[in-house]
Amino acid sequence: MGNDTIPAPLVFSASQSWDGNDGSWSTFTIRVGTPEQNFRVLPSTAGQEIWVPVPEGCIASDPSDCGNLRGVYPYDGKTSSGFLSNQSSTWKSIGLYDLGLEHQLGYAGGGMYGFDTVGLMIQNSGGPTLSGQVVAGIATKDFYLGIFGLGPKPSNFSNFDYPQPSYMRSLKDQNKIPSLSYGYTAGASYRIPQLPGSLTFGGYDSSRFNPNQMSFPFGADDSRVLSIGIQGITATNTLQGTVSLMSTEILSLVDSTVPQVWLSRTVCDAFENAFGLQYDNKTDLYLVNDTIHTKLQTLNPQISFVLGNTGDPAETVSISLPYGAFDLQAKSPIYTNTTNYFPLRRASNDTQYTLGRAFLQEAYVIADYEHANFSIHQAHFESHMPSQTIVAILPPEGFAHNTTNGTSTPQNSKGLPVAAIAGISVGAAAILLLLAAVLVYFFRRRGRRNREAPLAELRLDGGIPQWQQDRWHYGAELMSEQKHELDGPTLRHELGGQKGPALLSDDAVVKVHEMPASDFESPFRLVVTSGTQRNKDGS
Repeated sequence: MGNDTIPAPLVFSASQSWDGNDGSWSTFTIRVGTPEQNFRVLPSTAGQEIWVPVPEGCIASDPSDCGNLRGVYPYDGKTSSGFLSNQSSTWKSIGLYDLGLEHQLGYAGGGMYGFDTVGLMIQNSGGPTLSGQVVAGIATKDFYLGIFGLGPKPSNFSNFDYPQPSYMRSLKDQNKIPSLSYGYTAGASYRIPQLPGSLTFGGYDSSRFNPNQMSFPFGADDSRVLSIGIQGITATNTLQGTVSLMSTEILSLVDSTVPQVWLSRTVCDAFENAFGLQYDNKTDLYLVNDTIHTKLQTLNPQISFVLGNTGDPAETVSISLPYGAFDLQAKSPIYTNTTNYFPLRRASNDTQYTLGRAFLQEAYVIADYEHANFSIHQAHFESHMPSQTIVAILPPEGFAHNTTNGTSTPQNSKGLPVAAIAGISVGAAAILLLLAAVLVYFFRRRGRRNREAPLAELRLDGGIPQWQQDRWHYGAELMSEQKHELDGPTLRHELGGQKGPALLSDDAVVKVHEMPASDFESPFRLVVTSGTQRNKDGS
């Protein structure tokens, strides 16, 4: 960036709505397409793409307001049940691909991918609008609401030579945020007053948490960078009084994509006894009957998670959650009637240990991809919340934290004369431009030569940091203790082989019809019976 002024952090304001069929979650509004279609979506700390529901995700047995329940705003003065790609003049289709997220937890589904214009927050709010962003239309109800990925990794598709940048990367490349970083807390509908989520790109809001001095390095697996050790879990005011629910350290992923906390069967059994939970074998959820529910609300247990990569108390952070953070309701299509449940899931292996969205109601996470570290803080609540205090996270380029009119300005730490700095910069820039031209020429030729080569010989464009590449999860199969390494490239490959592939809700009756392509009104028409097909190499 040289000596140019760097931008201020970008505050992505919450929608003021509470959505979800597995809890009451603070959502964020995005605008997709031309003309714009609006959606309320959930931030994903594990993903990097933008997913929005499509009409095929709502079927006849769903409630009449299925679209609204899935976060879809009315479009063109009418109720909408999902993204209408054929109504967007800026939509450019990529194809039907596996969603590639949360496979280790048993989530599945395909997405109809394309490029389109995406804006943040409602119209005329001042939010940025970026063209050519990767968007997937989803029908699966595994992801009931749309997703907004917070990570900077690119998306890789088999029919493109180069990775496609994420929204965060585009914000940084277009000088709209100071760094590849964010601060996020999920918000809490059970607090009085309710407090929506908070999301800041390129910085954080220090008014939303009680700070601590601990910082943790990114995990070695670039698909699980927010990995943190759980040293212990204790609870007070339970049906059994004060209890220790876990004493053996585990490594868990902080992941806002999913609502629940995933722990070992032993720990889940301890929760079950302390809170009077009932396990439902059909849904794998822990239910709370009316009598126990009333008693727990009266007792208001507090659950504390001790987080850190060592057992040294000086190097750990304690995050405390009230019972309200676990007092959730599951709705259709999970249950016909609204049902009280406790957001706890049984993990069958260590790749499934997860601190989900329920945890982030009471925790604030700051992720800094340029320094490769993150921190977790106790979320701050009070009846009259203070004004936002937005703090920039600057890139590791010698910038001092000076701000002027909402922007941060760099400051040289060395005493070189300005003319000398300018001369060095110009010379270095010329050399870099020449090298870049040679590399681009080399990789374009290589891409053309290898397009028909065996998949195992394909490689991504060089120079992409490890955390930024789009790899498949290197986890174990569900219900198995044995880990299997996936071979082959990091590219995703188009699903199916059907003529005119499309999406369908995973709870719909499947009927496959062969129709002329001219009969289709949208690219989402025909059925793909499985959204998780992969090539033999695991891609």
